[in-house]
Amino acid sequence: MVLNNFMKIFFTSLVCLFFSGVMVGQKPLDELLKQYNTQSVPYISIDELRMFQMNDTVTILDAREPEEFKVSHLKSAINVGYSDFSIEEKQLKTLNKNIPVIVYCSIGIRSEKIAEKLKNAGFATVKNLYGGIFEWKNKGYPVIDSTGTETENVHTFSKIWRKYLKKGNPIY
Repeated sequence: MVLNNFMKIFFTSLVCLFFSGVMVGQKPLDELLKQYNTQSVPYISIDELRMFQMNDTVTILDAREPEEFKVSHLKSAINVGYSDFSIEEKQLKTLNKNIPVIVYCSIGIRSEKIAEKLKNAGFATVKNLYGGIFEWKNKGYPVIDSTGTETENVHTFSKIWRKYLKKGNPIY
């Protein structure tokens, strides 16, 4: 009897865990970003960034880990990482704090956290790229690898986040 109840509870827990994982992966991007972000840093859309790049000077920072950056990144991006991010990093100290900074990651969650740190460090204009590199690629814009060669590969961090990449080859 006790074993039977244990099995029912175990099975029910397993089913709940499975469906909660499936539901996270199937949320629309808007809902996902509302769930994880505070919107303490304003978003910039892919199209706005493209226009911005054509008309103004902008610094683009990639808040993904170095191994993700090596697989794919926006052409002029500087990798600042996430886990080991430090505002004291030499490459950040040389940036002009008055030039707008756009931060991105896979979809826009980690980048918000890094963008907050940049704002707190005195950068005048900091924005979070809505949808990150996934949305950039989904819109058909190019990404490059560590050799500077255009690639269809996009590092998706994990299989769960891969669902938000509609174009390109997912790499884990």
